[in-house]
Amino acid sequence: MKHVLRFPWFVLAALLAACGSTPPPPDWQMNAKGSVDRATEAWLSGNQKIEETEFARARSEVLRTGQPALVARLELTRCATRVAALVFEPCAGYDAVAADAVAAEKAYARYLGGQATADDAALLPAPHKGLVGVAGGDMAGITDPVSRLIAAGVLMRRGVASPAVVDAAVDTASQRGWRRPLLAWLGVQLKQAQAAGKADDAARIQRRIDLVAPR
Repeated sequence: MKHVLRFPWFVLAALLAACGSTPPPPDWQMNAKGSVDRATEAWLSGNQKIEETEFARARSEVLRTGQPALVARLELTRCATRVAALVFEPCAGYDAVAADAVAAEKAYARYLGGQATADDAALLPAPHKGLVGVAGGDMAGITDPVSRLIAAGVLMRRGVASPAVVDAAVDTASQRGWRRPLLAWLGVQLKQAQAAGKADDAARIQRRIDLVAPR
């Protein structure tokens, strides 16, 4: 059975209504969800051109609603996938519409930036609430692979990711076959091994990077 991606913060939960709702959701919702699913899988797998095409389609569908708050939510899903792969850059698409974002979206944006406060925790999705303000981070309760990688990325951005968090991120990306975050997290593992003077471990990790890296 094909794995269905569940986005951070149950991303698009309000944007993309359940298929079994009555009346059925409008076409733009279903079209946007399909494109977001494909865009996220493409990004994590390392297919940037496909990601760009699918995200553009999703955004076009959402723009049909004329609701900036929905566009803000959509942009946050994209920014979250960047954090999952340790690409720490400004969330420009969200910033452009942030003024019309709701409180939960603003809290999630701060969380992705590593700047969430205790007040923000209550507004975050359940998998992420307990990671605000803690060092190391216990991700044992985060079963969704996308959410787990995002949580690990946030901890890394804050500079508090433990070796266990790094190992969990590597294992998660490896199990899903997501090349982009796998290479990023293996790079972190390699630096840790080198810093600890573990030459054998460093050599093993480097061989793994060489195996995964696109040719």
